[in-house]
Amino acid sequence: MEETNTQWHLALKPAVDLEFAEERENLSYFKDFSLNQQALEIDLLIIKKEGNQPIKNEIGRLFRKYNVLEYKSPKDELNIDTFYKVTAYTCLYKAYGKTVDERKADEITMTLIRKAKPVKLFQYFEEHGIRLENPYKGIYYVMNGVLFPTQIVVTKELNHQEHIWMTALTDEMQKQQLQELLDKTESFQTKFDRELAEAVLEVAIKANWQTAQELRGDGNMCQALMELMEPEINKIKENVREETTQQVTQQVMQQGIRNAIIALRVCGNGDIEIKNAIMRAYGLSSNEAEEYL
Repeated sequence: MEETNTQWHLALKPAVDLEFAEERENLSYFKDFSLNQQALEIDLLIIKKEGNQPIKNEIGRLFRKYNVLEYKSPKDELNIDTFYKVTAYTCLYKAYGKTVDERKADEITMTLIRKAKPVKLFQYFEEHGIRLENPYKGIYYVMNGVLFPTQIVVTKELNHQEHIWMTALTDEMQKQQLQELLDKTESFQTKFDRELAEAVLEVAIKANWQTAQELRGDGNMCQALMELMEPEINKIKENVREETTQQVTQQVMQQGIRNAIIALRVCGNGDIEIKNAIMRAYGLSSNEAEEYL
């Protein structure tokens, strides 16, 4: 079944967190940061807690104390009006400190992230004398005509091995890349990192459903994915055995159903009790359930 409504932003914070894992102790993340009481939100705000030591990760090399990130989904356009909108949001963030000039302009950066190069935006920059530099593969610094240090990250151009999490935010993933993402997810030993990785993996599978389908015949892939989701699946089994009321449905929804259904979707099989629990949780008929497998 083709996914047409991938929730890309759900993977932004986990992907960025894993990109900057080495700097985790020095960064605070604020997802969907509200600029005021109305619906004005920054996709992701990263506050560097202390120190002037630059972040090792290329994407974070530009960062200062306050760092505004805007993510555009693969089908969304990044044009000059979008650029100015993000600039306006960043200005509002600077202006909404508790005291006058609490957030210094030279302590704020702006990052725009998109899968493909925004050709028309770059043409606009060229036509208006706004200079770009490309210090790292897939990363473009806007050198003038901006109020804050600004970069545009083109995930399609990033080095895949160095930026496995950001390059996973794509709808053009190849089988090898999806397999590498799964392997990397399995390699994590800590619960926190594993949960972040699973959030990125979930979005990647939904966005690259056809590629995941092509891997269905790979026994190693299915076994690895089922092992990855085993804790959640075991919880579902336990609930199904102990409960038969509507409460089961509610608990299934709360205890990792999204991960279980990913495993079942990719492998196309699974415990019949789990399948039935999924059908109840989502209100699916037998025919509708088959569309997921």
